[in-house]
Amino acid sequence: MEYKNAAKLKMLSGENLRLDIITPLAKKINCLDVKRIADICIHEIPALIGAKMASLYILDDNSDILHLEKNNHPFIINNIVSLNQNPPSPMVAAVRSKELLIVDDTQQIAGPAIQSMQRLFAKNYETSCCIIAPLICHGRVVGVLNLSDKADNGNFNATDITVVELFRQLIGASIGNISLFEKTQRQAQTDGLTGMLNHRTFYETLEAELRRAQRYGGKLSIIMADIDNLKPINDSHGHRAGDMAIKQIAKRIAACIRQIDVAARYGGDEFSIILPNTTISDAAVVADRMVNMVKGTPMMWEQNKIPLSISVGVGQYDGETCAGDVTKTTDQALYAAKQAGKGRVYLFEPAKAG
Repeated sequence: MEYKNAAKLKMLSGENLRLDIITPLAKKINCLDVKRIADICIHEIPALIGAKMASLYILDDNSDILHLEKNNHPFIINNIVSLNQNPPSPMVAAVRSKELLIVDDTQQIAGPAIQSMQRLFAKNYETSCCIIAPLICHGRVVGVLNLSDKADNGNFNATDITVVELFRQLIGASIGNISLFEKTQRQAQTDGLTGMLNHRTFYETLEAELRRAQRYGGKLSIIMADIDNLKPINDSHGHRAGDMAIKQIAKRIAACIRQIDVAARYGGDEFSIILPNTTISDAAVVADRMVNMVKGTPMMWEQNKIPLSISVGVGQYDGETCAGDVTKTTDQALYAAKQAGKGRVYLFEPAKAG
């Protein structure tokens, strides 16, 4: 790859495209800011090869859908493009092949050709040629850069193709690094077993919500839930069964809350939920729903029906309460629920003055 890139740069220099233009641009692309990368793709790279129009799509691996990140088209283009098209559009065909695709270009550029009538928006362009560049990171497509309408109404030449070939690798590497960085960040913030926030991130979120409540005068409620009888499940059926119980209970808890609520695995068998702008009476309804949801269906494990149960404490707080006191007092309510016989909800009621 190093020899290949060196040869490309030599060709670029021979075409009077100076390294003092290429090198700073390559350094700018090497970042973790997708908006900055998109700006370069839509404005600076097209200027290097004389392309009037450009669009950048980012691939969502989970759904096999390309999402439009940025473009400079004066007309509407697709915001999403599915890779499951049949027959495939030129862009999808390029993604599947992972190869640079030149549409209606000269024979001096190697690569498959596709007739302009196959392009859905062909009538919107001034010229019939375009470059479709899959962005590659470690042999995997992470996006697509499309370039069209050569400024002089001619065809893209060998130097143009060399520029795009070089930059599609650099852009792909940067987008791949962003994806890896975001994945690493998520892993650092979440519990590996349940996918919920972990203990540290819960406290960070709680402190942020308390500051918000202090600033705007709101209140929030906290739910703390503890799995009943997890040790007997581990002792009787093994720790894999215990892990399955934790995962199933986490899913049932998550099914009872809103998108704006924040659920975390607080400890080994304990969960915490932040409910912004929620009164204690409304939070108690949610807590009751959780208790009933968990105990409503036993867990099946190796043909055994294992009953599940949680005890829950609920508290309401304002922005003047510190995070440590929030968890301490809500945990007291949880302990009271445990002492009262498990599988129930207790509310923390602060002592009234006077």
